[in-house]
Amino acid sequence: MAIGSGLGAQLGIAAESTYGTFVAPTKFIEFTKESLVLKKTTAQSAGIAAGRLLPLSSRRVVTQEEVSGSIDLEVTNKSMGLLLQALMGTSVTPVQQETTTAYLQTHTLADSFGKFLTIQKGVPLTTGTVTDKSFVGCKVVAAEFSCDIAGMLMATFEIDGKDCSESETLATASYSNMSPFHFGQMAVKAGTYSSETALDGIRKVSVKFERPQATDRFYAGQSGLKKEPIANDQVKITGSIEMDYVATTLDDLHTSDAATSLVWEFVGPQIETTYNETFRIVLPAIRIDEAPPTVEGFDVVKPTINFTGLFDGTNQPRIEYVSTDTAL
Repeated sequence: MAIGSGLGAQLGIAAESTYGTFVAPTKFIEFTKESLVLKKTTAQSAGIAAGRLLPLSSRRVVTQEEVSGSIDLEVTNKSMGLLLQALMGTSVTPVQQETTTAYLQTHTLADSFGKFLTIQKGVPLTTGTVTDKSFVGCKVVAAEFSCDIAGMLMATFEIDGKDCSESETLATASYSNMSPFHFGQMAVKAGTYSSETALDGIRKVSVKFERPQATDRFYAGQSGLKKEPIANDQVKITGSIEMDYVATTLDDLHTSDAATSLVWEFVGPQIETTYNETFRIVLPAIRIDEAPPTVEGFDVVKPTINFTGLFDGTNQPRIEYVSTDTAL
């Protein structure tokens, strides 16, 4: 029996080959909280019957079902590949680095149609029995990454899904020895693409990817369930950088509205010689929207730089992930 609280919960994921068709999870992620729920649309008969004071229970119907919610977690040195692929859209196979046990995943921005997951969560009753809720057809419609001074690299993945089943077999959770990326491993670089240099004074960074989707594709003949969402707007990439005002580099870019390439990376322990655990976001072109270095008292001036990620005409944004994972 499991512990009858959140201590006994689990979250497993698997890539689906057919939208909305359950695949037993083989990858288990350590999460800090989640809000995945089944949402249903109901309709109640309004028929008048002499003397009836309440709507008739038997004449309430469920017309649509879907899934929504989010998953919050620490970005770790293993097991992130499926979520990153579902976010960024490119089909990724980890590439072995020379003959080492380090494998590089390059998640380049692309259309995410055809990328969907089964997400199965185990929710413990107070008795210790763990109930199964299997969410199928799960698309990542947005993700935000953030790291504060002295904190860990955190991520929130926003999910849209097709349906939820409670009749699947709950997979037995197993975990690899994972460790989180954190502020002590963080660097921020800016400048010419592929030749960026480190910025000083950075205290906090956040980057958000939004994948607008037509999530309302409910058609006749689909039993009240949706078809796979389709991208219906351009990708939106935004972010912020909190810093001490140690230099005018980003402030000057705000004034000129010139573009710069931005690299936000975390380099962890060495896997083998020259290859380290790495999480890296590369945005080949950003423009600074706001960078107000205002003086608000005696303390060090701490501007917050807000930016938008754009296409430089050649290079797509990407997330690079180096781990010992040989498969997503």
